Amino acid sequence: MDFDPTFLARLQFAFTVSFHIVFPAFSIGTSAYIATLLLLWSKTGAERYHRLARFWTKIFAVSFAMGVVSGIVLSYQFGTNWSRFSEVVGNVIGPLIGYEVLTAFFLEATFLGIMLFGWTRVPPWLHVLSACVVAFGTAISGFWILSANSWMHTPAGFEMKDGIAYPTDWVKIIFNPSFPYRFAHMMIAAYLTTAVVVLAVGCRYLLQKRFGEDARTMVRMAVGMIAIVAPLQLFVGDAHGLNTLEHQPAKIAAMEAHWDGSKPVALSLFGWPNAEAERTDFELAIPNLSSLILTHSWDGRIKGLKDFPANERPPLITTYFGFRLMVAIGMLFIATGLIGAWLWRRGTLWEATWFQWPASCMWPLGFIAILSGWITTETGRQPWVVHGVLRTADAASPVAAAALWTSLALFVLVYCVVFSMGVYYVNRLINRGPDATVTAPPRHGQPSRPLSGAGEAVGEVVHDGAMEPAR
Repeated sequence: MDFDPTFLARLQFAFTVSFHIVFPAFSIGTSAYIATLLLLWSKTGAERYHRLARFWTKIFAVSFAMGVVSGIVLSYQFGTNWSRFSEVVGNVIGPLIGYEVLTAFFLEATFLGIMLFGWTRVPPWLHVLSACVVAFGTAISGFWILSANSWMHTPAGFEMKDGIAYPTDWVKIIFNPSFPYRFAHMMIAAYLTTAVVVLAVGCRYLLQKRFGEDARTMVRMAVGMIAIVAPLQLFVGDAHGLNTLEHQPAKIAAMEAHWDGSKPVALSLFGWPNAEAERTDFELAIPNLSSLILTHSWDGRIKGLKDFPANERPPLITTYFGFRLMVAIGMLFIATGLIGAWLWRRGTLWEATWFQWPASCMWPLGFIAILSGWITTETGRQPWVVHGVLRTADAASPVAAAALWTSLALFVLVYCVVFSMGVYYVNRLINRGPDATVTAPPRHGQPSRPLSGAGEAVGEVVHDGAMEPAR
């Protein structure tokens, strides 16, 4: 069976970036949660915050490591599979990725060691500061990556010379028209995803009747976060959609499976877009509601798919269903936050097992929503890799299909093994739960540096079953 090399290159990049994206998103949210816990501990002195911070730092370390490893592959693919893309827009994309390394990665690397290993080796204020800096660094990383990605959707601040993009205004490049909306949407998604994971772990402990104080703390913090940011995400997503309508109307038409631009837009709840017949089969829709949402007019009009040439329409199935899956999970999160807050206010949250059980199973939904949202926005950009500037078919390297098949198979094999091991280890950490033993500061006269501490230990011997200083 013959496959288009460009399709295989797209499939390989889609697989690797889909695997990668969940880890930075979770790292962004988890680092912010750890920093919040340590700030609360610093202010209140309550040991449960310090204990939970240590617990989630272990999980953060696994996620962060897997995110770094899986992200390295993407940089290589720019050169191996997408050399034409690198040639045409490398003057813009390259510096943006470089800025992420120079600012976020170096900042994280400087303070990450203190955050991971400085629990008893540095003053408390420095350890709290390191956690805050790492959280800030992960947010900066998201800033630069989303700036680069947003520029590919709404390119600005550049000029084309001999088929090559050259920067003319870095402010316009960085803060391109869709960047504020994408950045806000993704950051809220990262924090919301982490809050749902924390809620699931807390409810799991409540159902098992383990770590009662820690479980209640996690559930309270998670419910409060979800109740606030889930509805906020709805409004940010709406603003993002209006921005997309302005700059990428074909994507909105594909998301709504809207064919005829002369008619108001129905809110399609479910259907099967039929590209050949140019209609949506088996559709269940609410008339005019999408017109009201998108144009703020009951009879508003937007361009339909028929208004675009067939070779400029995005893939319909992935764009249409990816959007619906993301919205459905988002609405479930809103309901979860509001119901949890209502139970909390009534004082029945800890006895409501009918709420705790489904909440304990919700941990993967945030990641699924992120992936479905990414699929919607990236496939909806097709056939462009840089909208209006460079087509995907013109951005690929002249690599043989056999080489792409082989490398894709290896990526699937290695990533599945690594991912399975990571999930298994994180699940073991969760099963073990927060450590009830308070990490004590180093004893007087014993350095907290591991190698020095080992040297000091040589000076002690066991005498008659007890440790005594050697003479």
